[in-house]
Order: sequence, then C-alpha cells, then structure tokens
Amino acid sequence: MSEIFVSVLLLSGASFMILAAVGILRLPDLPTRMHASTKAGALGAMLIMGGVALHFGDSAVSARAVAFIVFILLTAPVAAHVIGRAGYFTGVELWKGTTKDQLRERYDPDTHRLNSGLESSPESMIPPGASDRTDQ
Repeated sequence: MSEIFVSVLLLSGASFMILAAVGILRLPDLPTRMHASTKAGALGAMLIMGGVALHFGDSAVSARAVAFIVFILLTAPVAAHVIGRAGYFTGVELWKGTTKDQLRERYDPDTHRLNSGLESSPESMIPPGASDRTDQ
C-alpha cells in the first residue's frame, strides 16, 4: 500500500513539473510564465520530495525532505515576486490581453521611481489644521 502512495506522489509531482514546463513554453508573457513555473514547479517538487521521504522512511532522509519542502515554500513566492518586479521595471512587454496594470500610473520609467501612494515628506506628517495654530 505504501508503494502505491509513493508512486502517486511521484507521478503527481512529475505531472506538475511537466505542466510547469509546458506553461513556460506556451504562456504569452513573463508574469503568466512566472506564475506557472512558480506554482506548478514548487508543488511538483514538494510532492516528489514527499514521495522520497515516504519511500526511504529514514529519519535523516525525511528531515532533509521536510527541510527542502519548507525551503521551497519560503523562497518560491519571494523569488517570483522579485523576478516579476525586475521584469516589469526593465520594460518587459505585457501580453496584449492583460486587462489590469496597477503599476502603470505609479511607476515612472524615466526616473525608475515607484510611487506607493503614501507621502513620506515631513509636511504630510502635520495633521490638518495644525499649521493654523499659533504657539504663544
């Protein structure tokens, strides 16, 4: 019974990895390719490592597999975010079917500055009406 479960995990993981590779080849732009590779690739790697841990049943192998899974869970979203930002800021074209670009009005490609919408100047820290008061 254990061999069947291990086989299902390994085949599922390999299927997700193949799906990630097909997504990288077939999807139209960087954000969608990055999404496919991050989500499907990370899930595939985690399923494969789960199958490896169950197959060997050794505590040292299982500990390494769990550490690998935790590492993938922590680093894959961060890496995808950084790659996506770098691609956007270097001017990689978005797909023509993209309907929403929330950074367009906040990013200045000439100065490479991103306006977060929050003013951080000292004047913006003064509460409204405080400049009308006189300190006497």
